[in-house]
Amino acid sequence: MTSIQQAASSPRSTPSAGDHGSLRIEDVRDGVRVMTIDRPTRRNALDHATYVALAAAIADADLEPAVRVVVLTGAGGNFTSGNDIDDFLRTPQPEPRGGTLLFGALLDARKPVIAAVEGYAVGIGVTMLLHCDLAFAGDGARFRLPFTSLGLSPEGASTYLLPRIAGDKQAAELLLLGEIFGAGAAAEAGLINRVVGQGAALTEALDRATGLTAFPAGSIEATKALLRKHRHSAVRDALADEYTVFAERLVSDDAKAAFGRFTAKA
Repeated sequence: MTSIQQAASSPRSTPSAGDHGSLRIEDVRDGVRVMTIDRPTRRNALDHATYVALAAAIADADLEPAVRVVVLTGAGGNFTSGNDIDDFLRTPQPEPRGGTLLFGALLDARKPVIAAVEGYAVGIGVTMLLHCDLAFAGDGARFRLPFTSLGLSPEGASTYLLPRIAGDKQAAELLLLGEIFGAGAAAEAGLINRVVGQGAALTEALDRATGLTAFPAGSIEATKALLRKHRHSAVRDALADEYTVFAERLVSDDAKAAFGRFTAKA
């Protein structure tokens, strides 16, 4: 059994709404649960503890009848700057890795998940958008998929999903070159639904979430299931394949050198 399969089949934790260290969970409107990545001094970089909390919270919301829609956002004006490099350098790494847990939770979520993006969305901050049902970004948001520059390889089933929505050439440009791109380019690539005013992404996401709660829950969940049914196994396979290569790249000399340069600049 692969790590992604283990994560998907493991028992789901059931945290209550509230403060979970680096994750804030709030039921802000009837049926709408907001999960805020709360590590602003690290631009909301995701360490293992945050991954575990976020994956468990998504799974919990999926089991909670009162929750109809999940909204993901970040504190302090940023979505997430991706994996916490310092945490990455820990030895040994926990298994399954936090990203595996998060993607497993997003893949299995039956209820709509909406992302509200401001500031930086880097690495997994971009690839997780491929698994959200809707996503909105402020016009000041900046995106990047820096895997190759870090000596790594793509994750999050991005090598499968991104070509499907952006086309082969644009997917190759984003994943191979790893350049920073703006919210307009993210919308053109299909990573987000639309660009809104800077600072307005969460308001837009909450308004859309409230609109969804007005419709029958069974109809919403059935529609999401049908939208994803025919790609589900392919996404799961891509997650597992990418994880294998990513784990190999993570311990490569290229990655070690890149991480060394990154931490030296910090």
